[in-house]
Amino acid sequence: MPRKRGEGIVGHAVGLRKPLSAGDFLMVYDKELADRVREVLQSAPGVTEKRMFGGLAFLVHGNLAVSASSQGGLLLRVGPAKGESLLAEPHVRRFQMRGREMAGWLRVYAAALESDEELRRWVDHGITYARSLPPK
Repeated sequence: MPRKRGEGIVGHAVGLRKPLSAGDFLMVYDKELADRVREVLQSAPGVTEKRMFGGLAFLVHGNLAVSASSQGGLLLRVGPAKGESLLAEPHVRRFQMRGREMAGWLRVYAAALESDEELRRWVDHGITYARSLPPK
């Protein structure tokens, strides 16, 4: 079925459709993954959510820790040294923005997040780094 003008797909993995109005923008991310991250973080203090980088980001005291990415999987913020060691793991790549690799930012693909334990481990990396930064 063709989309009508002003209609966009929201929640790539669950295929939800929501009409957009003037001033809205298309936000595509894996809603199921965002819900799983939210569940992991439910008791963590200082966590807020914000739409950024085309996904749904989870911030600790204003610092991005992890995001349900618009490109699937997670966008994860870690210290540059930790990021280098985590690159050895399967289904992990350095995050690129406009073709440029970003030190301390990782893309964790869905294949690395299949179990709740795997997801929690990755989210914990991002939370640990975000907590090490001064609040914004």
